[in-house]
Amino acid sequence: MSGQPVIDIELKILDPRLGDSIALPEAATAGSAGMDLRAAIAAPLTLAPGESALVPSGMAIHIGDPGWCALIVPRSGLGHKYGLVMGNLVGVIDADYQGPLMISCWNRGNRPYTLAVGDRIAQLLLVPVGRPRLNVVNDFAPSERGDGGFGSTGIQ
Repeated sequence: MSGQPVIDIELKILDPRLGDSIALPEAATAGSAGMDLRAAIAAPLTLAPGESALVPSGMAIHIGDPGWCALIVPRSGLGHKYGLVMGNLVGVIDADYQGPLMISCWNRGNRPYTLAVGDRIAQLLLVPVGRPRLNVVNDFAPSERGDGGFGSTGIQ
């Protein structure tokens, strides 16, 4: 991991199967940005089309450093192939949060989808947090784009 920032975070195991029959979070490859989170459920869970559920990850984390946060994001293959995405689109884990990590799973597909115990269902990303200092102004300095919004730079 040369050149990449490293941060130590605390991980609390809430489900005794985590690290045994359910794998701890880990990156799938050396180039993966996120660590896979798994379904720490008691039994398989079927989500009908349009249905959502809060699925436990079996753990809690404490980041501690306010210069960082974690994001829980969907796994792209599950969303594209089966319609399983995050019900809240992205979960933000603040540096001072210490509660359980829950994964909001939503079946936006047209067929039922069954989660099995230990399935990889989301990813955890650690990202730096910038602290803005807001400066109130009457006008902005001109830019090439100006106030052009949706589609103003072209459709493609």
